[in-house]
Amino acid sequence: MAIPFKAQERTLGTSGSLKQMRKRGYIPGIVYGKKLSGPVSIAVDEKELQQLLRGNRHALLELELGGSGKQPVMLTDIQRDPLSRQVLHVDFHQVNMNEEIRTQVRLEMIGDSEGVREGGILQAMIHELEIHCLPTEIPDVIEIDVSQLQIGQNLLVYDLKLPQGVTTKLDAEQVVVTILAPQKELSAEEAEEAAIEQHEADDRAKEANMEDVHTSV
Repeated sequence: MAIPFKAQERTLGTSGSLKQMRKRGYIPGIVYGKKLSGPVSIAVDEKELQQLLRGNRHALLELELGGSGKQPVMLTDIQRDPLSRQVLHVDFHQVNMNEEIRTQVRLEMIGDSEGVREGGILQAMIHELEIHCLPTEIPDVIEIDVSQLQIGQNLLVYDLKLPQGVTTKLDAEQVVVTILAPQKELSAEEAEEAAIEQHEADDRAKEANMEDVHTSV
C-alpha cells in the first residue's frame, strides 16, 4: 500500500531563495514522470522527509500535488551537503503501476541462532536486497529465519523466501548471513581498538546506505 506523502509545487528559484526555503524547514525537489506535462518543482516538509528516510525510503508513495493531483512515486535520488550531511535536494519519479521496477528491500533477521548461543558471532553480509517486482508488491521487509544456523554455516540468496511476485537477480550463491567462530579473548586495549574500528565501519555503512537509494522506475 502506498504511503501518503505531501508536497507543495514551487517556482524555480535562485540559490538564495532555496537556502531560505531550507531554513523554513522545507527541502526542494523535482518530480519526473511520463504522464506529467514536464518535471514538477516541489518543496517537501523536512521532518516528513526525515521520517521517510529513517523508515522505508524505498516505499511506494502517494504524492499529493496541488496541480497534478495524487501521483504514485518513489524516491530516486538524495543530494546532501558534503560537510553537514543536511539534505539539500530530492528527486522523485512517477511510477507506472503496471510495470515492474527495480528497488531495494531491507533484510530483517528473526530467531535465536543456535550458533550464537554457542558463542558464535552472527554476521550479516548484506542488509538490503535488490529486487524486481510490481510497485504494489514491494514488501516492507524480507525476514530471514536464522534460528537453525550453527557456527560455520551460511544462508545464501538461494535460501531466502521471497514473497510471490518478487524476484532478485543476485547470484544465488551469494552469502547473506554467516555465523563466525568465536574470536580469541582480546586484551582490554585490543578490545577497545576493535570496538572503535567496528563503530567507524558501522558509521560508514550507515552513511553509504542512506545515499544509495537504488530505485529504478
